[in-house]
Amino acid sequence: MADPQFSKFPLLPIPQAIFTLTNPAASKASQEESLETIQDWIEQAHMAPLYRHLAHPTDGILNTIGEGSANQPSRTRRGSSIVSNLVTKNPVLNVAMPWNEELYEKLKAENEKELERLQKQEEEAKEKAGDTEILSARAKRAEYYARIGDKDQALTAYNNLLETTGSLGTKIDIVFAIIRIGLFFGDKILVKKNVERASSLVDSGGDWDRRNRLKAYQGLHLVTVRAYNLAAPLLLDSLSTFTSYELCSYSKLIVYALLAGTVSLKRVDFKSKVVDSAEIKAVVGTTEDRIAALTGATSSGPGAGDEEMPDATSTSATASNDSAVKSTTTPKPAKINITEIGDGIYSKEVDQPDLRPLANLVSSLYTGNYREFFVALGEVERDHLSQDRYLAEHRAWFVREMRLRAYQQLLQSYRVVGLASMASDFGVTEDFLDNDLKNFIAADRISCTVDRVNGVIETNRPDDKNKQYNDVVKQGDQLITKLQKYGQNVRMRGSEKS
Repeated sequence: MADPQFSKFPLLPIPQAIFTLTNPAASKASQEESLETIQDWIEQAHMAPLYRHLAHPTDGILNTIGEGSANQPSRTRRGSSIVSNLVTKNPVLNVAMPWNEELYEKLKAENEKELERLQKQEEEAKEKAGDTEILSARAKRAEYYARIGDKDQALTAYNNLLETTGSLGTKIDIVFAIIRIGLFFGDKILVKKNVERASSLVDSGGDWDRRNRLKAYQGLHLVTVRAYNLAAPLLLDSLSTFTSYELCSYSKLIVYALLAGTVSLKRVDFKSKVVDSAEIKAVVGTTEDRIAALTGATSSGPGAGDEEMPDATSTSATASNDSAVKSTTTPKPAKINITEIGDGIYSKEVDQPDLRPLANLVSSLYTGNYREFFVALGEVERDHLSQDRYLAEHRAWFVREMRLRAYQQLLQSYRVVGLASMASDFGVTEDFLDNDLKNFIAADRISCTVDRVNGVIETNRPDDKNKQYNDVVKQGDQLITKLQKYGQNVRMRGSEKS
């Protein structure tokens, strides 16, 4: 099995830093750190095309943020054909990225110099060597375009290389590189097209390593398009064999897998694949959980220990009010090193977010401690959903779906629940709970009715047979109506002929 090729560039931490720079939910300190990180990467990797795409006075995507006045509502960017989604939908640029013409010309000259050198290598390979050396020279040029952030040239070079390459493994690696370019610039259509292409290539004979890497690529793509139910099994399955460090760090993969599984899996699968997952416990669990996971003492079989875990109940109503307003102050997160993403010049430290809210979210949901669950959900939204470029777009949807899941879990155990009791369980007011349930009931997402006069919630739990019966009756009524209309049309036509 050959080592994966084209796995260093483009560097996906860069668009995350650009996202943080324009993220209204990010602190000014983190935005300043992101700006410094972006500038360091641009200078060290000679990323002239990306620098122009970001900061150019006319064509830069950052230069008009906050300038949407009547005199200057928008600008047409003439100098770049790059289609990207690097900034947030509602960007706020508290820390400006300056344009330095002298720096740009210097970076551009370095790019031209390196491209000339690579062109000479290819010409020499054509004269003195064989096809392997020619393809190697072309591959270096394609990878260099990806390194400096030139999307159009990189895609052209990789697609040309894909047409002339005979090795299946190399073709798969090229498609993976194209997928990362799409992820870098937020081009979901490009990513979707090439994930399907990679899947087809892998099915035609890809090796074990590339099959496992494909799961991570597919899962991350599905997270970006909010298909969490499809992403969860892929991401959870890739935890034990993850090697795609060019895509994201292992701790990030844990976050994506945990969130996707929590919001989409049924309770039994949620227990076996998330709550009891040795891989997840080794990263987000308590000290005891990590030791147990690393030593193999943790059982992750279906329903392991389920008999000892209480189901969704209202026992959390006895929790004190102080637990609902616990301090959000957390110690400074540990540092991690991104040495696996690129060359040595990218060994820059970044902050690792606190993972304890994720562990609290999982445990409180499973044990039915809904007051703590709502607190953990707020912390997850603040620390993870709002700060991640893949998760932020669907933040509101995720929070709403998690609230719905908690409501359904509690109500399925009761025929009638007191509104005040349930509101106390969740640590919210009765008005908030009433309005929240009302929206879910109107959308037919939860089977219950709220009686504000008597202060109770009555659940309606139609079984599958009743649902099937109601569906048959409904479809039968629709069929009878269509037949009646058809009969009327036939009679009218018959009368016209007579």
